[in-house]
Amino acid sequence: MPQPTAHADRVFEAIETGGAARSRLAASWRRSVENHGLDPAEHRSAKVIDALSLHHRMRALDQLRRVASPRLDKLYQLVGLSGCAVLFTDADGVVLEQRVSASDEPTFRSWGLHNGADWSEACEGTNGIGTCLAETRRLIIHRDEHFLTRNTAMSCIDAPVYGADGRVVAAIDVSSARVEQTAGFNRLIAAQVAQTARAIEEANFRAAYAGARMIRADADDDDCAVLLAVDTDDLVIGATRKARRAFGLALEGAFAPRPAADLLGRDDGPTGFEKAERATVIRALAREGGNVSAAARALGIGRATLYRRMKRLGIAEN
Repeated sequence: MPQPTAHADRVFEAIETGGAARSRLAASWRRSVENHGLDPAEHRSAKVIDALSLHHRMRALDQLRRVASPRLDKLYQLVGLSGCAVLFTDADGVVLEQRVSASDEPTFRSWGLHNGADWSEACEGTNGIGTCLAETRRLIIHRDEHFLTRNTAMSCIDAPVYGADGRVVAAIDVSSARVEQTAGFNRLIAAQVAQTARAIEEANFRAAYAGARMIRADADDDDCAVLLAVDTDDLVIGATRKARRAFGLALEGAFAPRPAADLLGRDDGPTGFEKAERATVIRALAREGGNVSAAARALGIGRATLYRRMKRLGIAEN
């Protein structure tokens, strides 16, 4: 770990020499000092909220946590043996869930990485969780890139999680307790963290619009689902973050339902999402050897729903 004075000097030098104008990292360091009044050399324990407040925060994200749980378990199975912990926070940076080995748990607890700890940028300065949420982007904060000297022993890899309304609702963090963890290894983990975040977003979106028909398009960004939720009146009532951008819908919050035909431009025959939906169904059937029940399970829909979709799309059962 760097000496407190040396690390603090580096932080202040980057801020004073204009580094904040050239670097996102230095800009976060500047926010830590100027907006949050933090000192990089200070030593204190992480802020931990009380048990009742933690309970309320966990209840507020019950559905999200349910769909996230198996996917966080899978992520931990991939990274846990390398000395990493997986954390799941709310949009304020408060840790709601943690996966960590018994042998590494004391180290992470001593660092304040445990349920109820507040890892917002306002509390901890530049760090994986807080800065990911402050800048709403994936990032890696490796060791001495942290603002507080006491956090420079850890390496953190993070991605935001967007809710069905397009707003950031959570963050996934993988933090390492290993001194030898390299920047290259961090990038490999970052890909898994991003993939997990997008899988949680998609599962949460489907749960939020469980009674709706889902129209999906292939995207150039494989870990970012493009989904529209369409009701029985053929109105688009929901859209994932990328679908909102693609169709000019409000990026956050509710939007007025739109006729699917208007949004997708189907007057001249199947186009856009309808073509992509047809291709998705055909691929699912092909993978399952024409078994409609198995294809429906793979698509996350009921067998009857898939039959209706096949009829609408002109796909014959083999």
